[in-house]
Amino acid sequence: MLEELHVRDLALIEEAWLEFGPGMTALTGETGAGKTALLGALKLLLGDRADSGSVRAKAAEVLVEGRFTASGEELLVRRRVSADGRSRCTLGGEMATVGALAERVGPLVDLHGQHEHQALLVTANHAGYLNRRAGEPGADALVTYREARIAYRDAVTRRDDLAARLSEAARNADYLRFVADEISRVDPKAGEDAEIEAALPALQHAEKLASVAQDAVDLVRSDGGATDRLALAQAALSKVTGIDPRLDALTKRLAETYALADDVGAELRAYRDAVEHDPTQLESLLARLSELGGLTRKYGPRLSDVLETRDDAVTTLADFDAGGRVMHAAEDEVSAAEQTLRERAQALDELRRSVAPAFMAELGDAAADLAMAGARFEIAFAELPFEAWTADGPSRVEFLYAPEPGQPPRGLTRIASGGELSRVMLALKSVLGEADTVETLVFDEIDSGVGGATAHAVGKRLAMLARGHQVIVVTHLAQVAAYADSQLVVSKLAGENGSATSVTRVQGDARVAEIARMLSGNDSDVGIAHARELLESAAS
Repeated sequence: MLEELHVRDLALIEEAWLEFGPGMTALTGETGAGKTALLGALKLLLGDRADSGSVRAKAAEVLVEGRFTASGEELLVRRRVSADGRSRCTLGGEMATVGALAERVGPLVDLHGQHEHQALLVTANHAGYLNRRAGEPGADALVTYREARIAYRDAVTRRDDLAARLSEAARNADYLRFVADEISRVDPKAGEDAEIEAALPALQHAEKLASVAQDAVDLVRSDGGATDRLALAQAALSKVTGIDPRLDALTKRLAETYALADDVGAELRAYRDAVEHDPTQLESLLARLSELGGLTRKYGPRLSDVLETRDDAVTTLADFDAGGRVMHAAEDEVSAAEQTLRERAQALDELRRSVAPAFMAELGDAAADLAMAGARFEIAFAELPFEAWTADGPSRVEFLYAPEPGQPPRGLTRIASGGELSRVMLALKSVLGEADTVETLVFDEIDSGVGGATAHAVGKRLAMLARGHQVIVVTHLAQVAAYADSQLVVSKLAGENGSATSVTRVQGDARVAEIARMLSGNDSDVGIAHARELLESAAS
């Protein structure tokens, strides 16, 4: 529910604070006072497109803030639109995108203006109205139908992709066999080239490595070598052990150095003995590296690419060789998915057809309450070819309307009167009211083109709708405003900085005076009396 709306520097609005409660709120005022701008502010919070031209003259930006409650939680929304067109949003105190507003806040409010009535004229929308009337079963049936439709289309895509691959494989089978055979003959192993390149330097320089290792062994462990000299030094120092701790520490380090040098000498000798000068092995590794290099130049640049090329070729050939079996399985999958889709489509259609008569009867009753007695509604179902099924179902659903008894029902596009169309929309909304999960409904001059007794009927129907929803209605008709639980008057005032819009909640005598102004343009005694009578009648 919309609890509060704050608007600053939008069109004629310098600053306005509006508080809303449950039930029906009427927004009234002279034409051009700024009612449309207030609804424009609300649309900005719902994720509507921003227009920098709406920034009030000499102001830097538009600021719109809203406080909503949804599922027991409070949600604060803010939208800023600067004069250069930049838009900034916050949602629950955190930065957000316009898309996030549309996703999070948009579903909280259902806004209907005169142009929204045109949705009735789009036949593609009619199935959606019927589904909403079916309630949760209708929503479930539509979801399962759409899931089956997606599964069917995915199965068709997989089958078609497989057919394309098999066709391509048939054209390239000889080449793919050549590729697979060529790589398989060499039989490369993952990382093999890197292992050979790491081993080659030792083989290529074996003699030099062994010679240098022998020289090092001689210098470390031969008579008079490093270990002998370290041993002599250690023996000399041991003669004075225990006299000076500092020297004892150095003696210890010298002993450790001797042990380390002796170990290194032993490892050098072992390395020397292990070095192999094997020209045959070297030649074999060089030849192997050359083979691998030939593959990487052709199918690389890396050996992993070569292996992937071989695997892809082998897989494609396997699919091709088993093409008949695989293709048969893919066709079976498509057939099963199509069968499921047809079953769920039938269930969706049957559910819609089952609720259609009662829905049309209720719509006719609601239209009668709106001074359209005798109007009759029907729903036409036209089965579509399987290939033409849409996400909304397997049939074209269209609402038909007969304004008077004896006249054949025709499409809603044949309704000539804007007021008549607006009443059909209101009747539809009121019938869908219980199934409509949106808590806040906003109507912008939905009473356009009506008056007299019809206006009373519109007001009464809106009041009935407000029993289960928060209803906000912008109206010029006193007969409609009188049914509201609260009334806000939008006025245009002259000031130092030009005209500005103000919003005032009217109660008691002030509301009577506003209703009188709406009835006759003044607050004469006759107008006041008529206004009191109208308010008393609406309240009874």
